[in-house]
Amino acid sequence: MSPPHHSSGLNYVSSSFRLISAKSPLHQTNYFTPNSSNKLIIHTSQTLDQTLNNKPRSIAHKIIKKNQSSSLTIIFKTLDDLICNFLDSPLQHSIDPKHVLSGIFAPVDELPPTACSVVEGSLPRCLDGAYIRNGPNPHFIPRGPYHLLDGDGMLHMIRISGGKATFCSRYVKTYKYMVEQDVGYPIFPSVFSSFNGFGASIARSFLTLAKILTGQFDPIRHGFGVANTSLALFAGHLFALCESDIPYAIKVTPDGDIVTVGRHDFEISNGEWFFRMTAHPKIDRRTGEAFAFRFHPLPPFLTFFRFDAEGKKHKDVPIYSAGPTLTHDFAVTKSYAIFPDVQIVMNLLWILMGRSPVGIDSGKVPRLGVIPRYAEDDGEMRWIDAPGFNMLHCFNAWEEDGGDTIVMVASNAVRVDQMLERIELAELTIEKLTINVKSKSLRRQPMCPRVLDFAVINPAYAARKTRYSMILMKHSCPNLVRCVAVCVLQPPLATNSAPTAVHQFPFFPYVSTILNVMMRRSCV
Repeated sequence: MSPPHHSSGLNYVSSSFRLISAKSPLHQTNYFTPNSSNKLIIHTSQTLDQTLNNKPRSIAHKIIKKNQSSSLTIIFKTLDDLICNFLDSPLQHSIDPKHVLSGIFAPVDELPPTACSVVEGSLPRCLDGAYIRNGPNPHFIPRGPYHLLDGDGMLHMIRISGGKATFCSRYVKTYKYMVEQDVGYPIFPSVFSSFNGFGASIARSFLTLAKILTGQFDPIRHGFGVANTSLALFAGHLFALCESDIPYAIKVTPDGDIVTVGRHDFEISNGEWFFRMTAHPKIDRRTGEAFAFRFHPLPPFLTFFRFDAEGKKHKDVPIYSAGPTLTHDFAVTKSYAIFPDVQIVMNLLWILMGRSPVGIDSGKVPRLGVIPRYAEDDGEMRWIDAPGFNMLHCFNAWEEDGGDTIVMVASNAVRVDQMLERIELAELTIEKLTINVKSKSLRRQPMCPRVLDFAVINPAYAARKTRYSMILMKHSCPNLVRCVAVCVLQPPLATNSAPTAVHQFPFFPYVSTILNVMMRRSCV
């Protein structure tokens, strides 16, 4: 059954197809199933052996300065090996690359534009666009600890036009990727995995400082993000994002290739240190604006900002919350922005204790902060306690009762204590939250007892009342999920489901544009 859709003027396509990519132990079969109607099976006509001879395209900008001393690189690599071999604590499953990068999460190779031949069914000739997903895919297999969220961003795209399909996989050529490509091994530390024991934490901290001081890499000028979390389309650009950096602009070529244009600073020229933003900006299709934020381990712990339709960034709005929180997502309505203050917190002093600076504060009471969408400062921020509500993703939010009421549908990590180490046990469920802005009261309503997350809506309905959403539901088979179409207005959820592949955002396909699709192999 085709998923329900709004009468918004967008052209929806009901088709199902399977793309079988070139096979090798490192290049897995990729499945794409938007919905289940007319069956179509297509496969690549080029073998992996042929693709290995094709080098990826070079990016337009050059931000890498060649290492002047190969001996210095060898010294740093030797010290890295010593830390991994002698100072790291025994690796837990959550940071052991042998476990994390096994099975469906094993890294895959780049694949240049590869023609796909139709062996069953047909592609609608009116379907003209690109379907893209983003996800972590480490360029080099780490020797030491590795977390699922650490991998380099890789974009997988199927370009469909004129009844033909072309498949392509490319790394996002970030500064981190290019530096590590130059030295030949992973050198950037990770907040989730690098601080594994007291000795390893102190040693890696000093080694990272030495690499910066000797010019092996410069994260202050060029950032250190992996661009592996999501995709967003605003200000006339397609961006690959992660919350540890600013976006990287991406270009899709007519022949179906993916090119990294570069790190996009939005032409900020006033000396502002604008280095990071959320991987989940909110785009209002009615105004063309994009709203975003960044979090900090030091005050102000949260900064809210927006871009106009031309991509010009407006002034920062510092938000002085109670403490540093790892805020992954937020919500925007016609008049407000809503920020979760969850139990996932940051503490730089934890590094000195040999642990990650990101952890869980089980004694903290989660809150929701409501601030006017066009606020000049945080003077009008209103905090509302939300015990037990640790939001990961917000599906959508809108206003009712003339703006006095905010309705938000979001996922809640019921077992937040498992979010960082065993995310599959976090039990993400959906809740409908009703906020009375005047009385600062909150009413919560569970939508479904099933494990559900990674929802998307028709993007034309962002910040507007939404009836339907596409959500992923945990499957009884390991590493599989079901894509469900749900009515979010009235619990319990009414659903129509279809089997799909592993841990990816579902989507609403539409015609004649680059699809703003955020598809992932990991639970971020």
